[in-house]
Order: sequence, then C-alpha cells, then structure tokens
Amino acid sequence: MKQGFDAEKYLEQQSKYILERVNNFDKLYIEFGGKLIGDLHAKRVLPGFDENAKIKVLQHIKDQLEVVICVYAGDIERNKKRGDFGITYDMEVLRLIDDLRAYELDVNSVVITRYEGQPATTVFINKLERRGIKVYKHAPTKGYPSDVDTIVSDEGYGANPYIETTKPIVVVTAPGPNSGKLGTCLSQLYHENKRGNSVGYSKFETFPVWNLHLNHPVNVAYEAATVDLKDLNMIDSFHLDRYGVKATNYNRDLELFPVLKKIIEKITGEESIFQSPTDMGVNRVGFGIYDDEAVSEASRQEIIRRYFKTGCEYKKGEVNKSSYDTMSLIMEKSNLKPEDRKVVVPAREYSEKLKSMIESDELCTVVALELNDGTIITGRSSELMCASAAAILNAVKVLANIPDDMLLISPVILEPIVKLKTETLGSRQVSLSLEEVLTALSICAVTNPAAQMAMDELSNLEGSQAHSTTMLSKDDEQTFRKLGVDVTCEAVYPSQNLYYV
Repeated sequence: MKQGFDAEKYLEQQSKYILERVNNFDKLYIEFGGKLIGDLHAKRVLPGFDENAKIKVLQHIKDQLEVVICVYAGDIERNKKRGDFGITYDMEVLRLIDDLRAYELDVNSVVITRYEGQPATTVFINKLERRGIKVYKHAPTKGYPSDVDTIVSDEGYGANPYIETTKPIVVVTAPGPNSGKLGTCLSQLYHENKRGNSVGYSKFETFPVWNLHLNHPVNVAYEAATVDLKDLNMIDSFHLDRYGVKATNYNRDLELFPVLKKIIEKITGEESIFQSPTDMGVNRVGFGIYDDEAVSEASRQEIIRRYFKTGCEYKKGEVNKSSYDTMSLIMEKSNLKPEDRKVVVPAREYSEKLKSMIESDELCTVVALELNDGTIITGRSSELMCASAAAILNAVKVLANIPDDMLLISPVILEPIVKLKTETLGSRQVSLSLEEVLTALSICAVTNPAAQMAMDELSNLEGSQAHSTTMLSKDDEQTFRKLGVDVTCEAVYPSQNLYYV
C-alpha cells in the first residue's frame, strides 16, 4: 500500500496542540474516543499512521497527565466484545491498564458507569479492587439528558463520587463507544468547580476528520465502521454559522451540542468558549495527510472490508438488517462493488473450479492472498489443514523461492498433532488451524533449513490482503491479525454444523 500519512508530523502537532489547550486551565479533562492503543482502523485508512500514535502522543507529555478508564456496566453484563481482538470489554480494560503501564502512563482509576448492582459487574469490581486498582461507581445521571437543572445538581452529577486527580491533564478513555466518557468528564467538571478549580473539557475523536470533506473516503470509511451505532457524517452547522467555515462532524455530537453547551455553562456559571462541536476537538490527524489519493484508495478498500464484515455479522445475528442495508448503501454511494477488492475474484473462481471438479455441493473453502508486490496466492481446505494455513504456507514458499512441491512440514510432525487433537483431546475438527500449522512449521524449522526460510518470511506478510470464500474461525481471524494480514470473508458458513464449525 502506497503511504500517504506523516506519522512524525502528526505526533509533533498533536502533542503541541493539546498542551496549548491545557494552558487555558488549571486542569483539562480530555475525552478520548476511538482506540487509544492498537487503532487498526486508522492504520488501514491512513497508510503510514502508527496504530499506537495516540498513546505515543500521551507518552510525550506523560509527566503532565493521568488516565481514567470508563466502562459501562451493561457492556460487562452482556459480554460485549472488542471486534478486532475478540475479547470482552472487561478483559479489554485489564489489557488497556497493562499497556498504559508499559508506556509509563499513570492509570488513576477505573470508573464503572451506569452501575446499578449488576452481578457480573460487581465480580469485575471485586477483581480490580483486589488487584489494587481504584474503582469509582457512577449511577445513571438523574435528569439526563434534558433536565439541565437536575443534571447539574447534587442529585445529578453531584451524586457521583469525586475522582481524586493530581495532574493538569486527565485523559478519559474506554474500551469502546457509549462507555460514559462524556458523563464522567462533566461529572468531574461539576465537582472541580464546586471546589473552586479552573477546569476545561476537550474531545479527541480521530474520526470523522473535521477538516476533510463530508464525503471524503476517509470520513465515509468512518461511517462504514460505525453502521451499528448509526453514526452519520454531517456538516457542523454551529461551526458554519459562527465562523462561515465548513467542518465535518457526526450526528450524535451535533444533536447533543446544545444541551452539552448548556450543561457546561450551568456548571461554570460562564458563557462557554465552545461555539460548535468542532471547537471542542483537539484532533490534528488531517494535517498529517500528504498524499490524498493514497489515503482515499486505502479508505475505499476499508469500506469494502467493512461491507464483508457487516455481511458476516448479519449472518451470525450480531447486527440487524438495517445495519447491513446501510452498509450496502455506503458501497453504492462510494461507487464500489465487492469485486473491487483484488483477492475476491481469484478466491471465488478457484472455489467454483474445485466445486465443478469434485462434482459436489459440499463447500471447499478457498483463501486468496495478495502479497505486497501484487502476487496472488491461493490455498484450499483439506482433511489435513484449513484453507488459511494452506494459503499462508503457499505464500511463504513463494516469498522464500521454495519449490511448490517441497514439503515444509514433515508428516512425522503432523500425525501426532492430529492424533493429540482428535483422539486425546476429543476434537471433532480434524483439519488443523492456521496457528496449529504455524506451530508445526516452527518445530520443523529446527532441523529443516527450508522450513526456517519459510518462517523468516512470515514477517513479510504484514500488509497483505486475504479473502476467504467462507467465514473463518475466530482463531484463524486472530492469527491473520497477528500476522498483519487484513482478511475478509464471504457471509457463508463452511458447513451445515451449528456448533462444530
């Protein structure tokens, strides 16, 4: 993928802009939207973007900040998962704490929002507190969102415990959207003002990019990524009326702004410095783009990936029909079709060819993989290994100039793995997964130079694109992600089995 984003320029500008904003106050609460660490969406749509750029921005000013993590009790109760890593929000909070500490950032506490004694959430609170993590419990805010007098009172925000903070910048983040970050910030503003402290609020949302056109592919890709939330890009009418400048924002921020402005003014007793939702933002990501066409093409490819992802989620019952229909409309609006993803047609054609050869209606999964030089490699499922593993082995053979007919993994290694899996562990799935095959390859690499050459090429798969003719297992999807390969799937189950898939 051609690069189009200057990560160093972004890092420098973003750090400087945050510090300029905090100079107006004794303390600044920054609501951080999106992924603080591992922002893979931003990395895909802004080629050149560092997926950990935001955490590195904070590391630049780590002596002046501390972090508060919010998680909505309802998300813990229903085991909501972070899509890209496949882990639940409570586990994501633990992972986030470990990662923040690794970057030497001070984690102040975890806030459980809209807590009403939910059983699974109570267990999670106990787990945190017994590991020495400070936990604050915030109940639903009385009067929210319309009764400003009640919200800004001891019955509203005043009913929440005050979070003790000591640094001039407090970053409020979360495992995902709708976790209560805004409410936590405003609750703190209420308590800080009662204590006579000069505090401010700002928002850091990477997308949509305010200084890009409403229908720029980067912003459309954001809509595609949030179809389940029904986010819609819109012109910030408040910004346009006040400054005569078009800025892109999204529907939820625009709908909430009048009430939010009133709440802030009620808390501070002064006219708000913010005249628009865009004024609240501190994001400078748009200034890091230096090749608009490269970024636009990357975003168009992300829209197609999101189309396939939404189709699979609909098939699994994870999103409703309206989300899938919205995603289809986004594809039409962007003048895109699934086949514009280069790996789709080779995968489909090979699958149809195999189907005609075996004269059966049984599905044979095919994975097509596009290497970074544009070469297309395919692999098919078999009784021995899944299609993902076959495609990866074929790809590293090509990269290492190893003949196609050379065995990389000895049957002496594979047979005991299959026996362990089926006879000892009782699995009904004989075919080895991608991770199992890569483990076998690493064992063979000890004595087989060709296998070692193939292993050495695995790192060169980062940035490759793959497509499967059936939905992959969660394990294979995660292994592709660890290899840095962006994979999509047709919304087709690989078998008629309901559990043993």
